[in-house]
Order: sequence, then structure tokens, then C-alpha cells
Amino acid sequence: MEKLYSRSEHVKYKNPWKSIRYDASPILRPKLYGHSSLFKPENLLREARRQKNIPERNIPAVFLLDPDGDIVQSLLAANKAQINPHLACYHTRLYNFTYDDMEFGVIGCAVGASFAVLVAEELFVSGCELLISVTSSGQILPGQEPPFFVLIERALRDEGTSYHYMAPSKYAYINEELLTILKDGISTSAFSVFPKATWTTDAPFRETDIAVEKAKEEGILAVEMEAAALYAFALARDKKVICFAHVTNQMGNIEGDFEKGEANGTRDALKLIAAAARIWRSSRL
Repeated sequence: MEKLYSRSEHVKYKNPWKSIRYDASPILRPKLYGHSSLFKPENLLREARRQKNIPERNIPAVFLLDPDGDIVQSLLAANKAQINPHLACYHTRLYNFTYDDMEFGVIGCAVGASFAVLVAEELFVSGCELLISVTSSGQILPGQEPPFFVLIERALRDEGTSYHYMAPSKYAYINEELLTILKDGISTSAFSVFPKATWTTDAPFRETDIAVEKAKEEGILAVEMEAAALYAFALARDKKVICFAHVTNQMGNIEGDFEKGEANGTRDALKLIAAAARIWRSSRL
């Protein structure tokens, strides 16, 4: 069984190599996890506020990452989202919306592990307390017809960003307390949500037949591009992050693929997001 690290162990984690091999590929070099970064998100936002003359104010406590951008577009088309000018980010636009009497923030099109974590770092130093990601995913294990949702319990670390936050391991995991309350709460709801594993990749057009077969052997239900990095970030920073995979396709291998459902899947996605937010709020985690 692989060695799992608690947050306290992670913070204390020492370089497992006696010397740093700078002749190795950079991604394989030890990252010295106990050392803090010289470049900090709060410093970036400080300078962005100065340059853009943006006052320092908190953003909504619950935030949604919408990598496909469909939720943002649907909310804007229905005049249900308003731009929030108080996130001093150089790369994205922040919107506020209200759903089921709760306020949310949302950023669209933050695709991929490194971009998702860049945004997550900035959100949490700006007042975010819970980050929920809902990303489109390709089906690996057969049996359920898309579209459907997966609560990502663990994500195979086949990307680069997570290794800058967490010592090498096969998977990155959701916070155990969050997983427990979500599994209990969502199981009593009207949703068909499967708590399963996914494969996080940086290279969506390198999903080879051999790689897919190996993922099946691991019991991995779907492939996506953000969860492993977001969960590694959450462990390293002691933040609350929930990743859902919206399994919408079979990687283009059938005719009529990539259909998300009603309103491009936004109706069901918003219901799921609201349910998860309510479960978290009631838990006081």
C-alpha cells in the first residue's frame, strides 16, 4: 500500500534524497516541501490592486471553478450573474450569482491543473473558504451512460502541478472529513453521483489505449485535467476543495458525443453545487 501523508506529516516532509540531483529532469527533482515560495499570491494581488486601482474586499465564501465555461455563459445569458470587480487577477473574470438563496462566485474556463491551482491560490487569499470544481470528463469504465457526475475521491497524479505541492505518491485525495459528509449528504439527495477515482492528465490528446486500459485496471471511472493538482494544493495549504467530474463523453469515440444534458448540463450542475455547499455549511468544517 502506498504511503499516505497527513497535512502535519506533509509540512514536515523532508527531502527523501540525500542530495538534489540537478541533472535529473526538473519535474523529478526534489521540491523541498517545507520551504515556502518566494512568489506569493497575496503579493501578486497586492500589485494588481495597485496597478488597477482595485479596493481590497473579500469575495464570496463559496466559489465555483467552471473549466468549460458553460455555467458562466448560461448565468450571463439569463442575467443571473454580475461581474465582481474586486478580485485583482490578471488572468480571469470573477462573477457573482445567487442560487437557492446562497451567494457564489464563479470563474469560467480555468482549464488544466496549473491554471486551476493558480486561480485557487488567488481565491483563498481573497476570502474564499470552499472551492468547488465541476469539470467535464471522459468516461473510462463502462456501465453508466453519460452524462453523470462523479464525486472525485482520489485522482491519479499524471500531471505536473501536484508534485510541487505534495511528495510523490500515486494519488491525491479529497479531505476525508469532506468526503464523509458529502457521501452521506448527497446519497440522500435526488442526484446520481458516484464517489469514484479519476485520472488527471496534462495531455488530453495522449489518452492511449494502453493508458486507458491501465486506468480501467485501477478502477478509475473518468479522465479529467484538474483534480489531482487541486487536491494536492488543498492538502498543502489546508484548504477545503471539492472536485466533481461531469462525465459527458467517451472521448469522441461515438457519434453524438459530448452532450451534457439540459442547458448544457448547467441545471443539474448548479443543483449539485448548491447541495454540496449546503452540506459543507451545515457541517461547520
